[in-house]
Amino acid sequence: MDLQLKDKVALITGSTKGIGRAIAETLADEGCHIGVCARNEAEVDETVAALTAKGVKACGSVVDVTDAASMESWVNQCADTLGGIDIFVPNVSAGGADSSEAGWRANFEADMLATWRGVELTTPHLSKSGQGAIVIISTTAAVEAFAGPSPYGAIKAGLLNYSSNLSQALAASGVRVNAVSPGPIFFEGGAWEQIKTHMTDFYDATVANIPMGRMGTNYEIADTVAFLASPRSAFTTGANLVVDGGFTKRVQF
Repeated sequence: MDLQLKDKVALITGSTKGIGRAIAETLADEGCHIGVCARNEAEVDETVAALTAKGVKACGSVVDVTDAASMESWVNQCADTLGGIDIFVPNVSAGGADSSEAGWRANFEADMLATWRGVELTTPHLSKSGQGAIVIISTTAAVEAFAGPSPYGAIKAGLLNYSSNLSQALAASGVRVNAVSPGPIFFEGGAWEQIKTHMTDFYDATVANIPMGRMGTNYEIADTVAFLASPRSAFTTGANLVVDGGFTKRVQF
């Protein structure tokens, strides 16, 4: 299926590794021009080089998404260099293992406030696109209860509410807003790789609870994002697409 993404411009935060990198590569493979950002300059440069080798345009900046000025500079640079913005994917997360006050603040700043800020900065460009799309990366932890409260799940749940309301607000401007909620996703350098190495029993127990018998990959999340970002899903907005191999045991209303 042709996703009709050729020459669209996509900006992805946290896009030099993991799920963000897979999204950038997948959209580039579909013909998108890509804006990437991360906190490590060498990783940004390497990612830009890898994307341009695919035959598309790419630009990248060192950005801390919690810093308003650097976010604004990156968005403006990419819009000028790549010729507008059609797709925005806020992907950065602080993780959420720290349940102290500092941890809650870090998650709010990186996950919620940075997403809001990115939306505010990109929406004027997305509205001009005619086919603008925002795909917010949440998690199945947003709808699951665990042994103790976690800033990660709580803030990601807030993102689902924000995404749903935003879809209503931006529909008249021709901008669709959807969310993707990954379940356990394994990729090199990711949290589950560390868990597999250091907490083997927990890793195995988690896999045993996934009906498909394995963890997902970052590229499977990227494929889902690509579809939701594409004109092929032109009548889809306000959705939260769970990609977890059946891990979440709930009816998806």
